Parts: sequence; structure tokens; C-alpha cells
Amino acid sequence: MTEYVSGALYLLLMSGCTAPVQGHRSAAAQANCPECRYRSRRSTYSPPPRTYVAPPPPRRFPSYASSSPGGGGRSTGGSGSSSRARRSSVSYSQREHQTLNPVREQVVKIAQTVDAGRDLFLCHAWDDRQGTALELNNLLTDLDVSVWFSEMDVPLGTSLIRKIDKGLASSRAGIVLVTPSLFKSLNNEGIAAQELSALLATDRVIPIVHDTTFDELRRVSPLLAARSGLDTASYSSLEEVAAMIADTVLID
Repeated sequence: MTEYVSGALYLLLMSGCTAPVQGHRSAAAQANCPECRYRSRRSTYSPPPRTYVAPPPPRRFPSYASSSPGGGGRSTGGSGSSSRARRSSVSYSQREHQTLNPVREQVVKIAQTVDAGRDLFLCHAWDDRQGTALELNNLLTDLDVSVWFSEMDVPLGTSLIRKIDKGLASSRAGIVLVTPSLFKSLNNEGIAAQELSALLATDRVIPIVHDTTFDELRRVSPLLAARSGLDTASYSSLEEVAAMIADTVLID
């Protein structure tokens, strides 16, 4: 027992502790000890409260610059129309850029080899022709987009299928307005199903999901759902979606 106490005392002395000689009965004595004066501090230390640091906002990409042969960047001066000024203010998140940029690249490539044609083919369900499809068409045409839209481009007494075929062939890109009505049309093998089949054969199609979800689309058309697109529920208005589409397909 004596040897154990002596050994402990030796360790305290070797460590620089003054307790064996001066004692630690008072706080002042402990504070003067080079070994023990920090223990009380360590025992009462508490880490500072963690503060929440908000993640940085998503990176925004500027609107597409004109890539037509011999053309410069899109003009933002006063000489352009009001619709062009609105397009020039469009910016994209990384996800939106990844969705629309591949279509933009194809549009530019086609524009370099083909002079004539429409900017966009609008694929929609028959039941949407006087509703959302018409609204989207009007928004796009207000932004100087030339749209092939069956309600405007198929006169009475003409072959609908043949007109659609020509419209698809002469359009640089296509959008599919995905609605519950389109699901019915696809399930019934309607005209929209034929339009969709032709569009899916290209790399120039953008699904626009409206009043439904991509999960629902995946159950009806996995091939179309696999294409990156836009969901109108993520935007404040259909006009905002139209501005992004216009900026993607227009060649100034």
C-alpha cells in the first residue's frame, strides 16, 4: 500500500502538479498549479452554438446567345421588339439548362443547314385545343415563335394526318403538352399518339407537364417521361414556361 501511494505521489510530482507540496484546498492554490489550473476551465467549457449557414442559391445560366450563321449575341438594345427584350432576361437553373440545352444545340445545327421551317411543333390532345394548348400557342407566338398548331394549320377538308406529317418534318423542335387529356388520347391510340411517336424519334422534344406529374406520365409513356422536361407547377405562370421555350428554339 505504501509503495502504491509513493508511486502515485511520484507521478504527480513528475507531471508538475503542486498538490503534494502546497495542496489544492483553495481555488487559488489550484489556479497556481501548472497542471491542474486548466481542469476547472475544461470542465466548464461548452462549445459555441452551431449556426445554420444557408446553402448557396442554385447557379443561374444566362439566356442562350444567338448561334445562327454569321450572327452575334442576342441584342438587348432598344431596337428589338418588346418580346425579344423579355426573352433576353431569361435565365436558367442548372437543371433547366441540362433540360433545354441539348434541344438548343439540335435547333442551332438544323438552322445552319435548313433555311425554311417552323420553330416549334406543338403536340397536344384534341380536348386541349381550345384550352391550355391554345393558351400556350398564343404565348409562344407573342414571343415571335412560329408554331405549328393544328387548330391554325389544318384547314377544313384537308387530310389531318398528311398536314401533321408535313408539320413535323418542317419544325426544328417539338413540345408535348402533357395533360390528363393527353393520357386519354395516348391510351386510345389517337392522333396525339402518332405525333408523339414521330417526335420521340428525334432529340428535339420537350415534354411540358401540366395539371399532372412526371410520375403519372411514366405510367403512360415511359419513353416520353425519360426525356427531360418542364413542369408548369414549378413556375408562377405558363408565360414563364413559354419564355424559356422561346429562348431555346428561336434563332435571331
